[in-house]
Parts: sequence; structure tokens; C-alpha cells
Amino acid sequence: MRSVTFDMSTMHLHGSAFYDFLKLRKSFFVDQLGWRLPTDGIVEMDQYDTPLAKYSIVLEGGQVIGGARCQPCDASWGIYTYMLNDFSRGLMAGGPSIGFDPAAYPPEKTWEGTRLVVSDHLRSRLRRMQCLALIIDGLVRIVTQAGGTSFLTLSPLPLQRTAALVGLQIDRLTYPVVSEDDGREYAVFRCKAERALGRLAELGIDAELGEVIETRLNRIS
Repeated sequence: MRSVTFDMSTMHLHGSAFYDFLKLRKSFFVDQLGWRLPTDGIVEMDQYDTPLAKYSIVLEGGQVIGGARCQPCDASWGIYTYMLNDFSRGLMAGGPSIGFDPAAYPPEKTWEGTRLVVSDHLRSRLRRMQCLALIIDGLVRIVTQAGGTSFLTLSPLPLQRTAALVGLQIDRLTYPVVSEDDGREYAVFRCKAERALGRLAELGIDAELGEVIETRLNRIS
């Protein structure tokens, strides 16, 4: 299990990883959760998959088993900026009323994380935690290398607990809202872009390689 990061200028270095990530997104967000997203029946792709976006993907045996997308909050592509801001601007049809004020978070050093997904093929708690830790560490590396200090995300409420398990410092910024698509509660979270090197080691991950080196741990909490 290993982490790779790329954007549209370097995706060719990783074979079909980008396309396979789009397929995994469709399987989870459209097929399982019932989100009304653009799809051709094979992949899910939206207006934020642009040359400005960057991706943190986890591979195992050449297969994409997890990933997430991010982009800087001071970016724009056509009429769109970043998802949370576009919710507040009324550009996202059917989006929840999340009570988030983008003006409270200056965009210069802030990024947004979206489309976080871990494959259901990972059954054990340890393997899912390892995958999530690699995804998040990839996001943190992308953000910090670009001079960012934090990232925002609209995510299910359990993210706060789950993120803590992989060493991510995270704060909830808004009251929960219920999605009409999947019935789950969501909120906006702010995450510090700091690598959890100690926690990665506890999870059997070599932080320098971005790779799982221990697949069996006696105890994990």
C-alpha cells in the first residue's frame, strides 16, 4: 500500500490512477450514497477536476484503493472557485445550507479537500486506517509544499473522530446539516496541515517512502 500525489500535468506518470480514482468515486458517491453527480455510468467527474486540482491517491497492487482531491481556496476556473465558497454563492444546485462564511477564512494559505474515499474492499480496521492515513498525509504534503497551512472540508460528522485516529488535528466549524441525498449529517471542518509522523509510524507506515511497511500490528488504537 503506497501513496502517490499528482495533478493533471503529472498524472501520466501513474498510469490509469486518475481514471481509476474517478471510477472509485462513482462507485461510492453515486452508486452507494445516491449523490446526484455528473457521470457517464463509469466515472464521476465534476467542475472542480481542473488543472488547478491535485490528488492524493493510495495504490495497492496497482489498484486504486483510496484517494482525495484538493485545491487552493484562492483558485478559480471559469465561474467556479472552491466548493464551499460556491455553496455560499448559490452556484451549487441542491447543495445543503451549511452556514459557512468563506470570508472568515482568508484563502491565501487555505486549501479545500473533497471527494475523500476509501475502497470497501479494505475490510480490516487497520488497513482502512492505513489507507486513510496515507491519503491525508498526501494532502498535507501537497498543501504544505504549496505554502498552505490548513485545509477545509465538508464531511460526515464521524470524520472528526476518524481523523484523530490517524493523527490529524481537526475542528468543526459549523452546525451539522442533513444531506437530502444520503441522509447523513455533514459539517465543515478545518484541519491543520501538519504531518502526523509519530502516528504514521505507529500505523506501520514509512513516512519518507509514503508506504505501508508493516501489515500486521499487535495493537492499534
